[in-house]
Amino acid sequence: MTYRLAVTPGEPSGVGPELMYHLSKLDLKDTQLVIIASKELIAQRIALFNSDKTQSIKLIDYSKDNFVPQTKGTLCVLDVPLAVPSIPGKLDKRNAKYVLDCLDIASDKSESGEFSGIVTGPISKAVIADTGLNFTGHTEYFQERTHTKKVVMMLGCKKFNVALATTHLPLKDVSNAITEELLVEIVTILNHDLKTKFGIDKPCIISAGLNPHAGEDGHLGMEEINTIIPTFEELRSQGINIIGPLPADTMFQQKYIDKADAFLTMYHDQGLPVLKYAGFDCGYNTTLGLPYIRTSVDHGTALDLAGTTKADPGSLFAAVELAHTMALRSRR
Repeated sequence: MTYRLAVTPGEPSGVGPELMYHLSKLDLKDTQLVIIASKELIAQRIALFNSDKTQSIKLIDYSKDNFVPQTKGTLCVLDVPLAVPSIPGKLDKRNAKYVLDCLDIASDKSESGEFSGIVTGPISKAVIADTGLNFTGHTEYFQERTHTKKVVMMLGCKKFNVALATTHLPLKDVSNAITEELLVEIVTILNHDLKTKFGIDKPCIISAGLNPHAGEDGHLGMEEINTIIPTFEELRSQGINIIGPLPADTMFQQKYIDKADAFLTMYHDQGLPVLKYAGFDCGYNTTLGLPYIRTSVDHGTALDLAGTTKADPGSLFAAVELAHTMALRSRR
């Protein structure tokens, strides 16, 4: 079996384009990595590294009809021109459409089956929003692009995975968003994709409650009693192995980490601080529920590091490895 993965470096003035240099160190006999970006930009950013070494890095033009496995010393690029030249560390909203064009190409070619999936680099949501577009992130953008009813954001590292019931939502709105319908959709997608994209026969999902101490029998909130507990009981009756709701402050114990294929938290900052503490330099992000595989680095554009060649590629390698593993297990 062979696999073709799109890689979008993201914001051109951030660390994403120069991180592509590190992909040239990989040797993947069954997988072609295709960087969807400005070829000129990639050449400029890899030239920031030791010039003697970069002279041996060959930039290959992408061709649908020519499968070229990722080998050391090579980078395959599907060229997308920038609107204006990009300066490391200097955001320019004139290149916002370029960023979205790269995402559109990656999404469309993955949905058609030309690519097995996408690995995304960091983007600046603000610079895209400054152009007047209602843009909140990769997750929501790919969801809308593919007309997918519901998706699930799951982040992880080597130690554990954390899925989110709600994503980029103000804290004051979370309680009203936690409905039976939402939880059924989220848990069903999570369970399905752990089976089909991760190759886990009987996934174990462990969930936090919404309130401190998971509501403490209604003394600290009624969401658990009124919504979360009865919904989980119904899901268990359908054969889904979901444990909880547990108090979030004691859920990430080793005994639960050893058991869980994924943790479920009710809002963004309930689980992600723990995850990023556990594996910031090797973390990844994946969007479940899409018609294709999508993984991502778990860090931002790091404008202060852009152009210095000091950005750590650990999260990029983790995202590529996860996408490759998911492609392999999905095919099986």
